[in-house]
Amino acid sequence: MMKNTFNKQLESVKLRLLKMHYNSNCGHLGGNFSCIDALMTLHHLVMRPADRFILSKGHSAGALYVTLWSLGKLNDLDLDTFSKDNTFLPGHPCGTGIPGLLFSTGSLGHGPSLAAGLALAAKYQKSGRQIYCLCSDGEWQEGSCWEALAFSVHHKLNNLTIIIDQNGLQGFGSTEEVISCGDLTPRISSFGVHVQCVYGHNSSGIKKLLENKSSEKPNILILDTVKGKGLHFEGKMESHYLPLSEEQYHTVISKINEDREL
Repeated sequence: MMKNTFNKQLESVKLRLLKMHYNSNCGHLGGNFSCIDALMTLHHLVMRPADRFILSKGHSAGALYVTLWSLGKLNDLDLDTFSKDNTFLPGHPCGTGIPGLLFSTGSLGHGPSLAAGLALAAKYQKSGRQIYCLCSDGEWQEGSCWEALAFSVHHKLNNLTIIIDQNGLQGFGSTEEVISCGDLTPRISSFGVHVQCVYGHNSSGIKKLLENKSSEKPNILILDTVKGKGLHFEGKMESHYLPLSEEQYHTVISKINEDREL
């Protein structure tokens, strides 16, 4: 996909994500907007049909749904039911009917272990399949994440890529305030994995590092992101919970449309 075409599609997806959340009066927009660039880059420019993806940070389900919509795997009528009664697209991905969904997520800390298991199976099968898992940074306060990391290093799962959306905010404050950890890079590097860091709102940079894999070690890509990137509560705790008012919705729609015209 040509760069300009992809960038236009990315902006369209952000508009659709906003509309979907506004119509459902649903929160968690901040975490969706900190990872949407990475999700779109991964699914459109990096992943192959045989590869597998796990959304460990299940509260960013909206970003996954609109990415699947951009691929033609979900339609507008599907998205219109988001987080409403009888939907198959709940606020945290679960159940059946979601294309490519392998596991229900939302309770944090499980994705890395599930991804490591898939990666080990793919190595035994010699399938060449790559496994990708998207986590939040606050999620790495779960011991299960570190156990999965140790397991992955031991088994040399070079077909595993864990992407960490490091926006620095979690449910009750900043990660620095909650557990004195503003940057996961030094701690994760000490396990002997292939760690790379990139600005998480630059698709070309994300793509380059996703394709720069180690031939011997598990791969960790840490995204330096901004929670609620481009929204009125950019970088603020409010973006973790609050839905958009009508005025806020129309303001951010106008801003995105102006940016598209530049």
